[in-house]
Amino acid sequence: LLNFEGRGLLGKVGVDARIFKALSNREISVSIVSQGSSERGIGLVIDKSKSEEAIKALEQEFESDFYTKDVHQISIIADVSVISIIGQDLSEFHHSYNALIKNQIVPLLFNNTISGKNVSLVVKKQQLHKALNVIHGQVFGVAKKINIAIFGKGLVGGTLINQIIENTKSVLERNKIQLNIFAISGSKKLLLNEKGIDENWEIYLENSIEISAIHTVIDFAKQHHLENLIAVDNTASHQFIENYTSLIKAGFDLVSSNKIANTVSHSFYKKLRDTLAKNSKSYLYETNVGAGLPLIDTIKLLHDSGENITKIRGVFSGSLSYLFNTFSSDDVAFSEILQKAIDKGFTEPDPREDLCGNDVARKLLILARELDLENELEDIVIENLIPTAFRESSSADFLSNLKALNTVFQQKKKAQKPNHVLRYIGDLSGDLSKEKGNLTVKLVSVPTNSVLGSLKGSDVIFEIYTESYGEKPIVIQGAGAGAKVTARGVFGDILRLAKNH
Repeated sequence: LLNFEGRGLLGKVGVDARIFKALSNREISVSIVSQGSSERGIGLVIDKSKSEEAIKALEQEFESDFYTKDVHQISIIADVSVISIIGQDLSEFHHSYNALIKNQIVPLLFNNTISGKNVSLVVKKQQLHKALNVIHGQVFGVAKKINIAIFGKGLVGGTLINQIIENTKSVLERNKIQLNIFAISGSKKLLLNEKGIDENWEIYLENSIEISAIHTVIDFAKQHHLENLIAVDNTASHQFIENYTSLIKAGFDLVSSNKIANTVSHSFYKKLRDTLAKNSKSYLYETNVGAGLPLIDTIKLLHDSGENITKIRGVFSGSLSYLFNTFSSDDVAFSEILQKAIDKGFTEPDPREDLCGNDVARKLLILARELDLENELEDIVIENLIPTAFRESSSADFLSNLKALNTVFQQKKKAQKPNHVLRYIGDLSGDLSKEKGNLTVKLVSVPTNSVLGSLKGSDVIFEIYTESYGEKPIVIQGAGAGAKVTARGVFGDILRLAKNH
C-alpha cells in the first residue's frame, strides 16, 4: 500500500495525472485507488516488488513539491491483502466494517464502485484469514462463529462446558451462532482444538501434554486466525485476574464468575475499565452477585438512565439463605443444618468461607461500584459469624466440632421478638451521590411477613430502593446457589456478548 500525502496540493490541478504518469512510465500497475474529495492524500495498491521503484518515481516527479513542502510524505505499508465483497450493497457494509473493528482489525483503506455493489478492503496480510472469517459470517448470513476459551474446569466450569456442548445445536438453529470451545484450561493442563472440543473433553484434557499458560491460548488463537473471541474465567483465583489485560489486548471479550477483579483495589478496577474502553471490549459478570438473576444488568440500566438509587439491601448468599431460612423455621440444631448444606454443596468445602461474611461483602462492594462509588473492601463493616475460638483452627478441626456452634446460634434465635426470623443481609445506604456509601454485612432479625422474612430454601433476594419508586423497592428474587444456576448465568453472558459481536 503506497500512501502519498500532499497537504499543500489542495486545489492544484493535475496531481493525480502526475502520479499515474510517473508510475506508468516505470510500468507499475495500480490495482486499487482511494482518496478523499481533496487531493491532499491518495492510497494506491501496487505489487510489493515494485514498491521501491514506485517511491523513486514519485520522489523524482514531485522533487520540487518536497522543497516547497506541498508534498509531505510518500510511504509504503508492506504485506497487505485485498478483500473484495462482490454484490453487497454499500448500505449494508457497516455490518462487516463494525464486525472487523470488534475483532481489532482496522482496514487500512477501502473503496467502492459507483454502483455501490462492490467494496474492496485493504488489511494487513497477517489479518487476512481472520478478516475473511469475520466477513463471511456477516455477508453470507452463515452462522457467526464465537470462539470460547474457558479457564477453570471445577464445578461451575465443568457444568458450563457441558451446557455449551449440549446446547450448541439449538443455539445455532435459533440464533445462527456457532459456539466453539477451542480451549479448556485447568490449573495445570490445557486442551486446545481450533475445530471445537466435544463431550469427551475431560478425557482429552487428562491426557493432554500441553501445560496451562495464558500466552499459549493467545498464541493459538492468533495462529489459527480465530475470530469473535471470548475468555471465560471460572476460577476463584487472585492470580488469574492479572491475565485480563493481556486477554483484552489480544482481542478477547471477558465473562467471569470470579468476583475478585471487581473487589480488589479501586485503582485496579478503574484501570481494567479503562483498558476495556481503549480496546472496545466488554466484560460481563452477572453471576458475581446473584448467580443467574438479572441483578447487575438491572442496576446498570437504572443507574445509566439517571435513576437515583438510594439503597440496596438483601440476602446475598444462597448458602447463608438456606442456613438461616431452615434454622428459623425448623426446630433443628444449627450444626445439623450446616452439615446438610455442606453435603448438598451449598457452602464452600470449608463453610467458614461463607460464615465469615467476606463473600457477601464482596458482592455488596460490586454493586456499590456499579453505582460509581469508590468504596474499598476494608470500608465494609462485617459481622463475622464464626465464634472467635474457631477462626484460626484447621478446617478438619472446625468440621469435626460443628456442634460447638449450636449454643451461640440458639441464643440468637431465642433473643428475637415473636414472629421474627434471622436473615444475614448486605446493606448499601447513605448518600450514594457522593464518592462512598455505607456498606454493612450483618445478621438481623426481621418480621416473618416481611419481604426478607418470607424467603424460602436457598433463594436470594435483593431490594433496590430508588427515588422514583419511593418506599416500594424493586425486588429481584430467585435461586442463589448451585453450579447449574451459576453456569447458566455465565452461559447467558456468553450469548449476550455473542449477539453483539
